[in-house]
Parts: sequence; structure tokens; C-alpha cells
Amino acid sequence: MAKTAVSPSSGSSSGGKKGKGSKDFTGRQKAAIFLVSIGSEISAEIFKYLREDEIETLTFEIARLETIEPDQKDAVLMEFQELMMANEFISTGGIDYARELLEKSLGSQKAIDIINRLTSSLQVRPFDFIRRTDPAHLLNFIQQEHPQTIALILAYLEPNKASVILQNLPHEVQSDVARRIASMDRTSPEVLREVERVLEKKLSTLSSEDYTAAGGVESIVEILNMVDRASEKQIIEALEDEDPELAEEIKKRMFVFEDIVMLDDRAIQKVMREVDSQELAKALKSVDTEVQDKIFRNMSKRAAGMLKEDMEYMGPVRLKDVEESQQKIVSIIRHLEDTGEIVVARTGEDELVV
Repeated sequence: MAKTAVSPSSGSSSGGKKGKGSKDFTGRQKAAIFLVSIGSEISAEIFKYLREDEIETLTFEIARLETIEPDQKDAVLMEFQELMMANEFISTGGIDYARELLEKSLGSQKAIDIINRLTSSLQVRPFDFIRRTDPAHLLNFIQQEHPQTIALILAYLEPNKASVILQNLPHEVQSDVARRIASMDRTSPEVLREVERVLEKKLSTLSSEDYTAAGGVESIVEILNMVDRASEKQIIEALEDEDPELAEEIKKRMFVFEDIVMLDDRAIQKVMREVDSQELAKALKSVDTEVQDKIFRNMSKRAAGMLKEDMEYMGPVRLKDVEESQQKIVSIIRHLEDTGEIVVARTGEDELVV
């Protein structure tokens, strides 16, 4: 159902900025905003209907999202609703029927715009991947190109975007580019494809996005925590090939030390057999009593007493050391899960089997 509206389309992957409407985002960005907006549980269900490459693409986009303003989110959700409504009308009575109903509720121009977007969504136009790129960003990549190449790119951009780039070109180049655009007739598909290929390669070398900024990673972690273990492993493995640092950051947040309360008693006992007592004492220094009690209940009275003594006599411990010890124990838990010795409950699962 939702696949029609959220399936990724070509585009750049810069995050949302204040003041943008839904038209200023790429199809991929809109899909990512939509999935974050509807919540991790429903998003996880939608993932089941997408191809592996689509899931991987959306995972990257969600991780790259910056803070989304409420009006931007509303604009994306409104566009989704309009497209779904138009799609339903087309399925019921055809394009003319859909246009008639949309004109009555949204006005003539809006109806035409929605119908055109819906019926041309599968068509890829030249330089489609840069249509939503920030003009200032694009200017940095093309201003050193030959004037004919710049003219070709500007000719396929929206006039408002092309004008920003043209007015910021060196004065000696502006008139040359303008003349070439004016005298341009037809360009062979081979030339277009070659210019597209070179430009896309240049743009792809930019990796200045902060994948961990503004909750982007948190959003994808929430969704991945809802999907089944097989899907999670497939996505993480793909991310490890494409971006090891991002994959590691996601894995660290998939299961935090405090989540140890999600394990049943037998699983905790298995984990405790693999953990050094000094590491455990440090790891428990900064957690709440619920986590501590869960650990103590799964130890003998003598062992629990010794652990409490270790924690008391240890004195103040740097937060960095505490977090390192917690991460070591989390790594042990994930290893035991990967080898099938324990099963970590995912949100929404009814039972845990060891």
C-alpha cells in the first residue's frame, strides 16, 4: 500500500533545513521523513514490502536526516495523502475521473500537479539526481567545468535554481553560458549520460554529512529494533560493507547496557559466566537499582555480596571507564545472541527463548 508513495527515487541526500516545503526534498528524503513521522512500528511493517536495495537506501537516508521542522513533516504527510488519494481515484475511474475529483477538492492547478507527479513518477529525466541539490552546493562542483557543460546542466534545472547558479558564476563566464543555453538545440543521449555520470561521481565524493547528528541514527535504531532478526542482520551487514563507522554506531545503540533487564534469568546467567567480575563492578556503578537488582538476583548470595563489596571499595570511577566496561558486556551479549546461545527480545515480541 505505502510502497507507491515511499519508494525511493533518485536524488541527493542532504538533510532537511528550516523553511523547506515537501517539494524541496528528494523522493528518498520524503520517504525517510514519512517513515520517521509514522513511527518505528508501522515503518518496520512497511520495510517488509520493500526490496533489499530499497531498505538499504532508506536506512542511509533516515540516518542522514537532520532535524525536521513540524511544517516540513506536515507538508510531506500531506503530499503522501494527496498522492494516495489520487492513486485511489485513478484506480477507481481513470485519470480523467481522478482529475475531476481532485479539482473539486483541491483546485485545478493543484490537481494537475498531483496527477503529473503521480503519472511521471517512474520517468527519470536528465540530471534528476541534482534537481533537489542546493544551488550553492552544486555551484562549487560545476563552476570549473567547461561553459558548454555548465549550460547543459542549467538548461535541465528549474529556472529559479539555474538563476542562482548563473548569477554566482564568474562574470567572464556568465554571458558565455547564457549564450550557449540560448543557442542550444538538441543534445545526444550519449553526451547527456556521460555528463551525468561525471557529475554524479563528483557529487558522490562529498561525505561531509554527520550521520550521528540530530537523532538520525536514533531513528533507524528504533526501526531496526522492530524488524525481525534476519532483516536486521541483512541490513547491518550491508551497512558494514558500505559504511563501517555508521554500522558500528548503529550496533552500539541497538542494545544498550540498561537493556539487560530484557533478558530472562537463564540468559543473564549465561552472560555472567562470560563477564569479568571487575568489569561487571565498573559497569554497574552508574546504572539504576532495577538493573543492579536484576544482576544480583541471578547470582549466588555470596557472589552478589562480593560484587557489592567490589563496587563499594572501588570508589569513584571515570564515566568513560564505566561506559567501556558496559560496552564490553554488551559485545558479549550480542556475541551470545549471534551464536544462538541466547535470544534478545525485540520490541513487540511476546516471548524470549534461551
